[in-house]
Amino acid sequence: MPPSKKTKAPPTDPGNYGTQAIKTNELEGWPNPESHQQYRIHLSYPEFTCLCPRSGYPDFATIEINYVPDRTIVELRSLKLYLNAFRDRRISHEAVINQIFRDLDTLLSPREMDVTGDFNVRGNLKTIIRVDTEMNRKKGKK
Repeated sequence: MPPSKKTKAPPTDPGNYGTQAIKTNELEGWPNPESHQQYRIHLSYPEFTCLCPRSGYPDFATIEINYVPDRTIVELRSLKLYLNAFRDRRISHEAVINQIFRDLDTLLSPREMDVTGDFNVRGNLKTIIRVDTEMNRKKGKK
C-alpha cells in the first residue's frame, strides 16, 4: 500500500494580518525634515469606502488631503490604515470628512490644510464635501 498523502491544512484566515493592522493602527506623525521650508503635501486616496448610516450600503470616494506642514507630517502607512478603518463604519459623508479633518488637524497642527471627499454618484446624486483651516479659523475653531 502506498503511503497516504498528507495535505497541508489551509490557514484559517490568510488575510487576517491586514484586518489586525487596521484595528491596532494609530494615526502617526513624524518630524518634518524640512520644517524651515514651506511646501505643500498633496495626498490622494482613491479607494476610500465607508457605509451609509441609513441603508448600510457601501459608499465609495476619493479622499484628497492637501496641507502645508509645520513641525509634523503624517506617516503614510498609518494614514492608509486609518482611512481603511472607515470601511465597516456607518457614517455620513459630512461626518467622515469632518472627522478626518479634525484628526489630522489635531495630529499635525499644519499651517494650512484642506480635506475633500469626492463621493461616487449614488441615487443620481453626487456629493463633494470640503473642510479647510481657513473656514474653521474664521469661526474661531483653531
